[in-house]
Amino acid sequence: MTMFASIAERRIQEAINRGELDDLALRGQPLPKDDCSEVPEELRIGFKILKNAGYLPEEVLLQKEILSLKDLLRLAEDPAEQSNVRKQITLRQIQFDLMMEKKGRSLAAREYESKLFDRLVRPLSR
Repeated sequence: MTMFASIAERRIQEAINRGELDDLALRGQPLPKDDCSEVPEELRIGFKILKNAGYLPEEVLLQKEILSLKDLLRLAEDPAEQSNVRKQITLRQIQFDLMMEKKGRSLAAREYESKLFDRLVRPLSR
Protein backbone atom coordinates (compact mmCIF):
# COMPACT_ATOMS: atom_id res chain seq x y z
CA MET A 1 0.00 0.00 0.00
CA THR A 2 1.36 3.43 -0.91
CA MET A 3 1.87 6.11 1.70
CA PHE A 4 -1.05 8.12 0.27
CA ALA A 5 -3.35 5.08 0.35
CA SER A 6 -2.40 4.27 3.95
CA ILE A 7 -3.05 7.89 5.04
CA ALA A 8 -6.41 7.87 3.26
CA GLU A 9 -7.32 4.51 4.80
CA ARG A 10 -6.36 5.74 8.28
CA ARG A 11 -8.43 8.94 7.90
CA ILE A 12 -11.43 6.97 6.67
CA GLN A 13 -11.17 4.62 9.64
CA GLU A 14 -10.90 7.59 12.03
CA ALA A 15 -14.05 9.14 10.50
CA ILE A 16 -15.87 5.81 10.87
CA ASN A 17 -14.79 5.58 14.53
CA ARG A 18 -16.08 9.13 15.19
CA GLY A 19 -19.41 8.23 13.53
CA GLU A 20 -19.03 10.84 10.80
CA LEU A 21 -20.05 8.38 8.11
CA ASP A 22 -23.09 6.90 9.87
CA ASP A 23 -25.70 9.04 8.12
CA LEU A 24 -24.63 8.61 4.51
CA ALA A 25 -27.54 8.41 2.08
CA LEU A 26 -26.52 5.08 0.52
CA ARG A 27 -25.05 3.48 3.64
CA GLY A 28 -25.10 -0.30 3.33
CA GLN A 29 -26.30 -0.17 -0.29
CA PRO A 30 -24.34 -0.62 -3.49
CA LEU A 31 -23.49 2.59 -5.29
CA PRO A 32 -25.80 3.36 -8.22
CA LYS A 33 -24.40 2.28 -11.57
CA ASP A 34 -23.17 5.23 -13.59
CA ASP A 35 -23.66 3.75 -17.05
CA CYS A 36 -21.60 5.59 -19.64
CA SER A 37 -21.50 2.70 -22.09
CA GLU A 38 -22.29 5.00 -25.02
CA VAL A 39 -19.30 7.24 -24.25
CA PRO A 40 -15.96 6.11 -25.70
CA GLU A 41 -13.81 4.69 -22.92
CA GLU A 42 -11.07 7.30 -23.32
CA LEU A 43 -13.63 10.12 -22.81
CA ARG A 44 -15.57 8.68 -19.86
CA ILE A 45 -13.48 10.11 -17.04
CA GLY A 46 -13.52 13.57 -18.61
CA PHE A 47 -17.30 13.51 -19.04
CA LYS A 48 -17.75 12.25 -15.50
CA ILE A 49 -15.57 15.03 -14.08
CA LEU A 50 -17.44 17.67 -16.06
CA LYS A 51 -20.80 16.21 -15.07
CA ASN A 52 -19.87 16.09 -11.38
CA ALA A 53 -18.63 19.68 -11.54
CA GLY A 54 -21.94 20.81 -13.03
CA TYR A 55 -20.28 22.08 -16.21
CA LEU A 56 -22.37 22.04 -19.33
CA PRO A 57 -21.06 23.07 -22.75
CA GLU A 58 -22.86 25.89 -24.55
CA GLU A 59 -24.54 23.50 -26.99
CA VAL A 60 -25.91 21.40 -24.14
CA LEU A 61 -27.28 24.49 -22.42
CA LEU A 62 -28.96 25.43 -25.69
CA GLN A 63 -30.43 21.93 -26.00
CA LYS A 64 -31.77 22.17 -22.45
CA GLU A 65 -33.37 25.51 -23.30
CA ILE A 66 -34.99 23.99 -26.40
CA LEU A 67 -36.38 21.12 -24.30
CA SER A 68 -37.76 23.58 -21.74
CA LEU A 69 -39.41 25.60 -24.50
CA LYS A 70 -40.97 22.43 -25.92
CA ASP A 71 -42.36 21.62 -22.48
CA LEU A 72 -43.71 25.16 -22.26
CA LEU A 73 -45.32 24.78 -25.68
CA ARG A 74 -47.15 21.64 -24.53
CA LEU A 75 -48.55 23.56 -21.55
CA ALA A 76 -49.43 26.77 -23.40
CA GLU A 77 -53.15 27.21 -24.07
CA ASP A 78 -53.20 30.70 -25.56
CA PRO A 79 -52.61 30.64 -29.36
CA ALA A 80 -50.54 33.85 -29.18
CA GLU A 81 -48.33 32.33 -26.48
CA GLN A 82 -47.98 29.11 -28.52
CA SER A 83 -46.89 31.14 -31.54
CA ASN A 84 -44.34 33.06 -29.48
CA VAL A 85 -42.90 29.86 -27.98
CA ARG A 86 -42.71 28.21 -31.44
CA LYS A 87 -40.72 31.21 -32.69
CA GLN A 88 -38.35 30.92 -29.72
CA ILE A 89 -37.88 27.20 -30.37
CA THR A 90 -37.13 27.87 -34.04
CA LEU A 91 -34.65 30.61 -33.15
CA ARG A 92 -32.84 28.42 -30.60
CA GLN A 93 -32.79 25.48 -33.02
CA ILE A 94 -31.23 27.67 -35.72
CA GLN A 95 -28.65 28.91 -33.20
CA PHE A 96 -27.89 25.33 -32.25
CA ASP A 97 -27.61 24.17 -35.88
CA LEU A 98 -25.28 27.07 -36.74
CA MET A 99 -23.16 26.35 -33.68
CA MET A 100 -22.84 22.71 -34.67
CA GLU A 101 -22.05 23.60 -38.28
CA LYS A 102 -19.39 26.07 -37.15
CA LYS A 103 -17.82 23.39 -34.96
CA GLY A 104 -17.83 21.02 -37.92
CA ARG A 105 -20.04 18.47 -36.24
CA SER A 106 -21.63 15.98 -38.56
CA LEU A 107 -25.18 14.69 -38.20
CA ALA A 108 -23.79 11.44 -36.77
CA ALA A 109 -21.82 13.38 -34.16
CA ARG A 110 -24.91 15.41 -33.27
CA GLU A 111 -26.95 12.22 -32.83
CA TYR A 112 -24.19 10.88 -30.58
CA GLU A 113 -24.23 14.12 -28.57
CA SER A 114 -27.99 13.84 -28.24
CA LYS A 115 -27.59 10.35 -26.76
CA LEU A 116 -24.97 11.69 -24.36
CA PHE A 117 -27.23 14.55 -23.40
CA ASP A 118 -30.11 12.18 -22.66
CA ARG A 119 -27.91 9.88 -20.60
CA LEU A 120 -25.79 12.41 -18.69
CA VAL A 121 -27.65 15.70 -18.53
CA ARG A 122 -31.36 14.97 -18.56
CA PRO A 123 -31.19 13.11 -15.19
CA LEU A 124 -29.60 16.23 -13.64
CA SER A 125 -32.43 18.51 -14.77
CA ARG A 126 -35.15 16.45 -13.11
